[in-house]
Formats: sequence, structure tokens, C-alpha cells
Amino acid sequence: MTSSALPLLAAGTVKASGDARLITAAVLGIAVVIVLIALAGLHPFLALVLGSAVLGIVGGLGVTGTIDSFTAGVGTTAGTVGLLIALGNMIGALLADSGGADRIVDRVVSRVPGGRLPWAMAGVAALIGLPLFFEIGVVLLIPVVLLVSARTQVPLLKVAIPALAGLSVLHGLVPPHPGPLAAVTALDADLGLTLMFGLILAIPTVILAGPVFASWVSRYVVAQAPGALVASGGVTEDEVERRGGTGDVRPGSGTADEVGVPTDRGGPASTIGSTTRRPAFWPAVLTILLPVVLMLVRAVGELTLDEGDGLREALEVAGEPLVALLAGVLLAMFTLGFATGMDRSQVSGSIAGALPSISAILLIVAAGGGFKQVLIDAGVGQVIADAARDADLSPLLLGWLVAVGIRVATGSATVATITAAGIVVPLAADLSNPELSLLVLAIGTGSLFFSHVNDAGFWLVKEYLGLTVGQTLRTWSVMETLISVIGLAGVLLLSLLV
Repeated sequence: MTSSALPLLAAGTVKASGDARLITAAVLGIAVVIVLIALAGLHPFLALVLGSAVLGIVGGLGVTGTIDSFTAGVGTTAGTVGLLIALGNMIGALLADSGGADRIVDRVVSRVPGGRLPWAMAGVAALIGLPLFFEIGVVLLIPVVLLVSARTQVPLLKVAIPALAGLSVLHGLVPPHPGPLAAVTALDADLGLTLMFGLILAIPTVILAGPVFASWVSRYVVAQAPGALVASGGVTEDEVERRGGTGDVRPGSGTADEVGVPTDRGGPASTIGSTTRRPAFWPAVLTILLPVVLMLVRAVGELTLDEGDGLREALEVAGEPLVALLAGVLLAMFTLGFATGMDRSQVSGSIAGALPSISAILLIVAAGGGFKQVLIDAGVGQVIADAARDADLSPLLLGWLVAVGIRVATGSATVATITAAGIVVPLAADLSNPELSLLVLAIGTGSLFFSHVNDAGFWLVKEYLGLTVGQTLRTWSVMETLISVIGLAGVLLLSLLV
């Protein structure tokens, strides 16, 4: 061996040693998060804080460096993703408190024959799922699903699974939901493109994992909902029959379910319901769609118009996520607030009521941003990116696999999305804008893989539908896995076309 080869060998040895240390740090950090959430039952926010500490210190950042890195990540995430989540939930709060969600459900269900109800419920859930978190969407929709099933004699799972699929797909793939937003921010992806691709991907995914799967699984699993829930929302079965079975239910008057998820969102619905009229169907729909349309139009403008064009610049401003969601909130204040008879204090109360319910998710998302930043600053992502390049592994597949592993271990789709996005950040440097958006969606589909007993959503669905654990695994868990696998197939197919 020549003397000139010795420095190269030494450098390679040092690099290998450093890489091993960083991989060990990443494994330990993620393991701490998983163990604390799944086994110790610690809140994900605290688990992410402690996991970040282990990751940073073992990874060589030191105590001060770890704190600085984590704090920077928290601040950046809260200042971008946090604002958008808050605005989106304000729209959702007004939609729920005004009865707008009820109006949409009633209008569709009352005009659809029994055989097409699964398809209608999937569409309604997807529409309502645009501004609402998954858990809130479940609380709003499931009482209606139960009543519709009881009135039409359609098997419960045949209408419940499509509704759950619509909510879950939108939650995992489409901004402004927390997971996709956090991944868009971490990977510096184009939000408009991600939204457009996410909606394209959502259609076949909801269809296959919703009505198609439901028509098959409902033959083998029979669900019998708890009797008390059929009259949820303070509406008795006699009253439902008197109203023609429309399911005119005012969410917000129920109690906490067995897993501690409140059926009363905590807003002023109980005091508003007696003094207001529900909004009309089309104003409610258009209010929900306004932010989506603005962001989509921006994406189309960026693809079709030249830089410096006046119209493109106007569309870019209008479609800026913060502007689009703020416009949606302002419109909702009128169409879902003042126009329904609410006064200023009631509208303000509804908006204020939207914030406490998302404090936990904001903390989790912010801490996830801190964890992601520690991963980046320690150099873990670069090591994994180099290994993926050497193995010729697709960034889309890598992002999906990482998200799947964390989802199955922790039960949290949001934690899986944020962590996986942080790990694959270095791979994003070589990707185009469309590829970055597809990477966000690949991670999002992976974050929905096989929900089981460590996921709060698993127990929420189990209790609402009156299923056993085994039945929930054969229905809800399989549905989530189908969404994940079908979504990945769609992402890979889109990658061949863009």
C-alpha cells in the first residue's frame, strides 16, 4: 500500500465511524419516541422532546447544540404549519357550530337511493374532511352514518367504511392537515402542487378503500352499533322518523365516548343551535372549497404562466396558503356565521372554541419539527440519503417505508409523517418540484399503514361502531392498509407521468 493511500483509508475509517454513530443516534432517538409513546403511554409531545435530546447528544451536537437545533425547528414549524392548522380549524369550527356539516350530509343523503349511499358517504366525508381533523370528522359523521344505516337497513359497515376512508385519505394526503403541511414545509415542496396531486390521488384511493372494500367486507363482518349512539346528538329515533329520517342531528350535545374523545367539540354549538338557522347547502360547500380552489389556481398559474406575468403574481398571492385559509375564515364568518343568525360574540366564540381543541396537535407538530431539525443538523438524513443512493433505492419508496415503520410502532400518523420527512430531507435536494410533492404524498400514504391498538383512532372507530378488537382489525385496520398501499401505487404511477 502506498503512503498516499493511507490518508484516504483513514478518512474512510473516520467517515464510517461517524456514520455508524449517527445511525446509532437516529435509532436510539426514534426508539425513545416509540417506547415512550407505545409502552410508557407518555404524551407524544414529551416523547419527541426527550427523543430529540437523545438523538442530538448521541449524534454529537452536545447539549447546547441540541437545544438550539430543537428550538429552531419548533419555532419554524409553529410559525408556518401552526398558523395554517389554526386557520383551517377555525373554518371547521364554524362549519360544525353552524350546522353546515349537517346541511351537506342531509342534502346528499336525502337525495341518494340506498344502493348508492356508500358512494355518497365517501364523497361527503371527503368534502367535510378538507377543513376538519379526522377525529372531529368522525364525531360529526358517525352519528349520521348510524342513523342512515338504521333507517335504510343498509349494513352499517357498508356506509361507515366509505365515510372513514374519505376522512382518513384527506387527513393523510391533503393540506391543510397537519401531517402533509409539516412534510411540505420540511421538504420545501410546492403546496399547490401537493394539494393538486393529493386530490388526484385521493379519488381512486377513497373509491377502492371505501365503497369497493366496504361492499365486500360488510358481507363477512356484521356491526351492531351501541343503541345509545343511534340517538346521538339529543335526537331520539322517534324524532328522526318524524323528520323523515334525514339525520338532522346537531353535533355538540353528546358526551365523551369510552376512549375519552368528546362528542362535544367544546365550542358554543349548544348555545348557538337554538337561535340560528343552518346555512344553505351551496354557501357551505363553497366556503369549504374556497381555500382549496385558491391554492389549486395558484399551482395551475405557476405551471402555465411565465414568471413576471401580472396574473401569475396575483394568483401566487391569492393562493399563498396563509392568504387562502385566511380568506376562507373571513368568508366562513359571514356564510356560516352572520348569515345563519349568529351575532358577533357567537362568531367570535365559535372561532375561539376552535383553538383549545388543537393545542395538543400543535404541540406535537411543533415538537416533531424540532425532532426533524435535530435529525438534519446532526447529519443523520445525509447518511441515510447516501446509503439510499448507493443502494439505488427510490426516495419515494424510502419515504414510504420509513413512515410505515414509525406509524406501526407509534400509532401516530402525524409523528410518522414529520419524522420520515426529516430523515429524507437530503434526498430532496436532487428532486424537482413535482417529485418533491410526490415524496410528501409517499410519506403521507406510509403514515396511514395498518392502524392498530396503539392508535387512538383505532379505539375511536371500535367504540363508535360497536366492534370487537378482532372485527376492528379486519375492517378499519385493513382499510387503512389498503389506503397506504393503493396510495403508494398511485404515487409511483404519477412519478412516471410528471
